[in-house]
Amino acid sequence: MGYTGKNNLLRRRKKKLNKVLTMHQKARNKSLPFYILISFLTIVYSCSSSKKIVDKAIMFNDEREKLTLEYLSDRYGLEQAEPTIIPRMIVLHWTAIPTFEGSFDAFERPKLPVWRPDIKNMSPLNVSSHFLIDQDGTIYRLMPETMMGRHVIGLNHCAIGVENVGGTEDTPLTEEQLKSNIWLVKYLAKKYDIEYVIGHYEYTNFEGHELWLEKDDGYRTKKTDPGEKFMGDVRKATKNLNFKQVPLKQ
Repeated sequence: MGYTGKNNLLRRRKKKLNKVLTMHQKARNKSLPFYILISFLTIVYSCSSSKKIVDKAIMFNDEREKLTLEYLSDRYGLEQAEPTIIPRMIVLHWTAIPTFEGSFDAFERPKLPVWRPDIKNMSPLNVSSHFLIDQDGTIYRLMPETMMGRHVIGLNHCAIGVENVGGTEDTPLTEEQLKSNIWLVKYLAKKYDIEYVIGHYEYTNFEGHELWLEKDDGYRTKKTDPGEKFMGDVRKATKNLNFKQVPLKQ
């Protein structure tokens, strides 16, 4: 892409982000709960898709917005007026929860539940993801891709999260989920300047990379999702998009 093309891309991304922020401010001026705005925005975005994306917004109220801004500041040193991101990466996950309902409930509330002491000490902000894919392949959008969700240490400031229901011995990921992940990666790559598509288990490979912003060297969790075979199949199906290779582990 030439210089002019890059400038045009940046202008389009800036215009899209400004539209989100303007709508957010209008909603705040009218005292509308932020999660109502989220629902509206996700409906708008889904209209441009040839494959149905079901919009089912998690709660993104004033409390979650405040906690997200605090996370950006405390974990990454980013001082922002709005909890927004410019996506450069897609991270694929599994929930290790056998049902859609249970998986959605895990993300719904703004604050972490008491059974997550492993990460609660770092922030009370609940985990979340932009997308949740059910075992039958149905794609649910939980929040706009330009809002920050807590789903991957060190990289939340630039990463779209895609969770898949299941991932346990009794509920392994399905062929329908694989197809939906491949479609969603292609869809997002058309909307954003995506450089990397990674499995959650690969996130620590980015330590020392320019995208890695986590300040605490001791804050890490061991991950295996969504599995090497699953990631291999996704990469094989999207190789023509020429995503950058995951950095080698330092």
